[in-house]
Amino acid sequence: MTEREAIIPEGMEAVYEKIRYAPAVKVGNTIYVSGQIGRDKRMQLVQDREAQMVQAFENLKTVLAAAGATLRDIVDLTTFHTDMRDLPLFMRVRDRYLDTHPLPAWTAVGAHMLGGEAGYFVEIKAVAVLAE
Repeated sequence: MTEREAIIPEGMEAVYEKIRYAPAVKVGNTIYVSGQIGRDKRMQLVQDREAQMVQAFENLKTVLAAAGATLRDIVDLTTFHTDMRDLPLFMRVRDRYLDTHPLPAWTAVGAHMLGGEAGYFVEIKAVAVLAE
C-alpha cells in the first residue's frame, strides 16, 4: 500500500484538529489539496469577492508549499462558485496565479453554499504532481 502523508501547514492545524480534515494529502508524488476558501490566517472570512478569490489562491499556495510544491505543479483544478456570474472575475484572478503553460485541467461548479456557512463565494480544490 502506498504511504499517505497529511499536509498541515503552520496556521492550519485547527482545520485538521477541529474540523477533521487534512488541508492536503500527499501520496507518492501526487498532492490532493482540499478545497481552499477565502479565510485569512485568523480563520476570518474575507468579505470582498475578489479579495476572497485572492485569499483562496494564497491559501492554496500555502498548502502546496508545505507539501514541497508550487502552483506550477497543479494538473487539475476544480472550483466551486456560489454565483457563476463571478467566473470572468475569477478567471482574471486565476490568471494572475496560474500564468504558465500548459495550464491545468479546470472544472467550475455552481454551488448553493460553501465552507458550511453563508458568505463564501469561491472554493478551490487542486491536484498537483511533483516532478519525479
